[in-house]
Amino acid sequence: MDAQERDLLAEALRGTMTDTPAGAALDVALAELGWADLLAEESADAIPLVFALLGQTGAHAPLVNDVLLAAIGSPIGGVVALPYAGGRTVVWERADVVGEGTILDGPVPLRVVDAGAADGGKVAADPVALAAGRRALAWWLVGTGRAMLDLARTHALDRHQFGRPVAGFQAVRHRLAETYVALEGAEATLSAADDDLGALLAKAAAGQAALDAARHCQQVLGGIGFTAEHDLHHHIRRALTLDGLLGNSRELTREAGALIRARRTAPRIAQL
Repeated sequence: MDAQERDLLAEALRGTMTDTPAGAALDVALAELGWADLLAEESADAIPLVFALLGQTGAHAPLVNDVLLAAIGSPIGGVVALPYAGGRTVVWERADVVGEGTILDGPVPLRVVDAGAADGGKVAADPVALAAGRRALAWWLVGTGRAMLDLARTHALDRHQFGRPVAGFQAVRHRLAETYVALEGAEATLSAADDDLGALLAKAAAGQAALDAARHCQQVLGGIGFTAEHDLHHHIRRALTLDGLLGNSRELTREAGALIRARRTAPRIAQL
C-alpha cells in the first residue's frame, strides 16, 4: 500500500468511524468497507491505521477478536476469550446487547466471563495471536493518547489567563511535552515490535503512555476536563479499559522482567 492509497483509506475510515462511532453498527460498516480483505492482505498497514483511528476518533468495535483469529488462520467474525488484568477473562461481544456478566466499561460490551467461556481462551493462548492482539491494542492506546493530547493542546491555546494563552506557561508546556514524548516513545517501540517480547513491551509502553496522557491532559484541562460534556473523560475511560486487556502495563512489565531473568539475557529490541 503506497502513501496515496493509505491516505485515501485513512480518510474513508475516519469518515466511517465519525458517522458510525460505536459497536455493532461500526462493525458492519467496517465490514462493508473491506475490513476482512484488509486484514488478510494488508495487515501490516491496516492494523496500525484502523486501531490508531479508533483511538483518535473515540469509536469502538470488536475488531481485536478478528486480529487474534486472523493471526492463527481462522475465519474472522467471532468472539474469543481474552485475558484481562487481575486474572480475569472477558469477551468483547459483537452485539450491542450482551448477556449476563459484569460489563467493564458501559459503552463497550466487554463482559467478564468464566475462564472456560467462548473458546476457553485457546486463541489468546497462542503466542502469535497474543502478540498480534497486543500490537493492535497498543496502536489503539496510542491513538487514544493522541486524542487526549489534541484536546489538551487546543484548550491550552484557546484558554487565556493573565492576558495570554495558558499554553505559554512553562508548567503547562512541560505536561504537554511529557505526554508527547511518552506517545512518541510508545509508537517507536511499536515500530520495532516484531516478536513476542517486542509486542509485550509495546503494549506495556502504550498503556503507560496513555495513562500518562490521561494524567497530564486532565491537569492541563483543569475543571472542564471533569465534566460529562467534555470528551476527555471518554478517552480516559477507554484508556483504562484497553490498558487492562491482554495484560496491563504493570503486569506486562513484570512479565517482561521475568522473561529476561529466565533467559539470562536482554535481547536487542531495535537496531540503533
